[in-house]
Amino acid sequence: MLDVLSPMVRQKDWRLTTAEILYHMPDHPGVLQTFIWQKHDLAPSFPELTRFLDFWKREIEGPLHSVRVASAALIRPADLKYANGVFLLH
Repeated sequence: MLDVLSPMVRQKDWRLTTAEILYHMPDHPGVLQTFIWQKHDLAPSFPELTRFLDFWKREIEGPLHSVRVASAALIRPADLKYANGVFLLH
C-alpha cells in the first residue's frame, strides 16, 4: 500500500501553515486586499513562508501591510464538536 504522507511531512515539526496576507493595492494604496497562503511548513522558522514573502517583496507590486500566521500539527487526535441546534435554510 502506498503511503499518502511523505517522510518529509511526517517529521515532527512540519505543520499545515496558513498565512493571511494583507497588502496595499498598487493602484489604490489606501485600500487593503487579502491573500490567503497555505502550505506544509517547518515550525517555528517557517522557511516556505519566508521564501514566499521574499518572492512577494521582490516580484509583486502590492506592498505588504501585515501577515498573520496560524499552524496546526498534521497528525493529532480527532477533534469532534457537536452542534447544538437546527439550522433551516430558505
